[in-house]
Amino acid sequence: MFERALRTIGTVDQLPVTVAFLHQAWRDGGLPEDAAFPFDLALDEVFMNVVRYASGPDGTPSGVTITLRQEEAIVTLVIEDDGPAFDPLSVPEPDVTASVEERPIGGLGVFLVRQLMDDVTYARVHDRNRLTMRKAVA
Repeated sequence: MFERALRTIGTVDQLPVTVAFLHQAWRDGGLPEDAAFPFDLALDEVFMNVVRYASGPDGTPSGVTITLRQEEAIVTLVIEDDGPAFDPLSVPEPDVTASVEERPIGGLGVFLVRQLMDDVTYARVHDRNRLTMRKAVA
């Protein structure tokens, strides 16, 4: 088993820090480079949603914990924040058959994450949002 975690805050300037963490943890775990894309995309999409929507009522950025774990062939990415309770999986899937002009802005990020990962779950744990994403890698 391999696990690395990063604690940070949900601000735009922390996105490169989180990406660098993911890439370093990926290398440290000896994971196949060609299997990283879904995790890169998931981190970017979910972290930016935290930045946009999980601030406190006074605008205070949310605290964020990112964990990358590998157990045998399963890699798990967990993103937790201490923002208001919100289950991104409860949002209806976008109509991807509609034209770009007919679609509302937003909603594709979590849809893509769900398509790319084998399993995505949400839980509210100790006043924190926890999104857990799993995928088998070769």
